[in-house]
Amino acid sequence: MIGDTWHSLQTRIAEQRGRVETIIPYTGYGTTTWIRVLGRVVLSNPRDLKPLEGKEMMKPIKEGLRGWRNFVSAPVRYAEVTLEVDGTSAVVHADRGGVIDVHVDASLEPGWHTVRIKSGDSVVADAPVRVVENDVTFGVVSDIDDTVMVTALPRPFLAAWNTFVLDEHARTPTPGMSVLMERIVRKHPAAPVLYLSTGAWNVAPALTRFLSRNLYPAGPKLLTDWGPTRDRWFRSGQEHKRSSLERLAEEFPSVKWLLIGDDGQHDEAIYAEFARNHPGNVRAIAIRQLSASEAVLAGGRSKTSPAGSTPGSPWIYARDGAGMSEQLSRLGIVEGAVRIDPEDEA
Repeated sequence: MIGDTWHSLQTRIAEQRGRVETIIPYTGYGTTTWIRVLGRVVLSNPRDLKPLEGKEMMKPIKEGLRGWRNFVSAPVRYAEVTLEVDGTSAVVHADRGGVIDVHVDASLEPGWHTVRIKSGDSVVADAPVRVVENDVTFGVVSDIDDTVMVTALPRPFLAAWNTFVLDEHARTPTPGMSVLMERIVRKHPAAPVLYLSTGAWNVAPALTRFLSRNLYPAGPKLLTDWGPTRDRWFRSGQEHKRSSLERLAEEFPSVKWLLIGDDGQHDEAIYAEFARNHPGNVRAIAIRQLSASEAVLAGGRSKTSPAGSTPGSPWIYARDGAGMSEQLSRLGIVEGAVRIDPEDEA
């Protein structure tokens, strides 16, 4: 009920200000027989629209906008949209937060595809989808906050500052991580790379630009809705990560995942639980060790390593991507690593 009241207030204000329906596409994924399509339907300023083949779609949010601008668009609750891909179409509905997250049967070749999302006759967006080959047995799931991007997310004040105030160009890439990811996909070009975060869908465009600007591999981002739920003020980020990993195990039963996270935001415990429940779906677990100052900002680091509770799932620890690369090379996940000075990449 809290969420319903919040969304109704957002919608009423947006309509009074002349906002129009807009589709924001996100990157999806799937196999040769199904795809998961992601996006969001919101009410936005008509000045943020540009023509596309006589239709309208949302243009990229301008570079350098403060984070709070991502949170002021009211969702279109339960919006009806039509998905078009490879000559077929399907009518689906967004959820109560305007998020499109649907599983659609499709017959597609491996690689990148585009799903056209339509709402009525005037709103159109194109969502990229990565179709994974049927015989792929290795993939990567990486945390974002304090793993590929230094955000100090868990502390409420700093999280609010980073999310609502800070210029996206001021966000700091984690030293060596983009080089590590590039080395992984070079050795495993067919491997899917997914980014799992407790962040909100509202910041997905900014995260996409950050990852692209810092040369991270393209891949779906598994985020969560922002704001109150029916029975609590904030959603559980830990539960979001657990349920996302469980879904991946169900969707890709033959894939062994390299799970990348840090030691300051429950990643160790979540990954260890997943490894115990699905030992056949974990290739290795790589944990970035936060510096002393980062650990303070992140509210501390985990007290003990759960590595001993997951026999068969190797764990590695390092302070940066270069250190991880050295250890992952010994596991055969990347080619022989060359030490890189983190200051050179930063």
